[in-house]
Amino acid sequence: MFNLSAALASLNGLAAGLFLLSSFGLVATRQMRGCLQFFMLQSIFLVISASLLAFGLHAPDLVAVAVLDLAIKPIIIPWLLRRTVRGEIFKRREIDQVLNVPSSLLVSLVLTLVAYFLSAFLPVAAGDLASINLPVGLAGLLLGAYTLAVRREAVPQLIGLFGIENGALFAGIAIAPTLPLVAEMAFPFDMLIIALVIGLLTRITHERLGTTGVGAFTSLREGAGK
Repeated sequence: MFNLSAALASLNGLAAGLFLLSSFGLVATRQMRGCLQFFMLQSIFLVISASLLAFGLHAPDLVAVAVLDLAIKPIIIPWLLRRTVRGEIFKRREIDQVLNVPSSLLVSLVLTLVAYFLSAFLPVAAGDLASINLPVGLAGLLLGAYTLAVRREAVPQLIGLFGIENGALFAGIAIAPTLPLVAEMAFPFDMLIIALVIGLLTRITHERLGTTGVGAFTSLREGAGK
């Protein structure tokens, strides 16, 4: 006999696993374009998970969240960054970061284990259907924070910040699947403003100073003040 709940849970587990893999990819990649592509994949798997939970939990608010995230994260934000940031930054450009890839993956593994440990102390209001979302979402949040901390350039740091939001939302739909839509819609629109501002600053900094490092923003400001 076909069990719909078990099927939805299995599909959601698959989406969660791919979400976690894309979070590791976000940490491991050394290319600007790859960083953006892994963020897009992560966002798509978030949308798939939210859609499955919306169907399984009969939560129409999650449908709106899924549609909104599908429009903003894998479509509008990449388009906005490509329009505001110079194209050569995304072409075979290696990201400057504090630790190398093997060390970063080792740290990521530790952070994932910490996330699974912490998830045992938090409630899952969505039940067994979304039990995997909480640890995976916390892991995505921690990996996004790590990406933000070790990268030295503006665009990868921005994508790390967006990874934090993706992880928080992935875990949040398990903790509070019936959260009011207004609260869930607040940050995606802020993300558009942040992407526009950072994209424009990165373009100006690259044009004037030839770099996209965040430390150059200070030089740009000091130069503008003279």
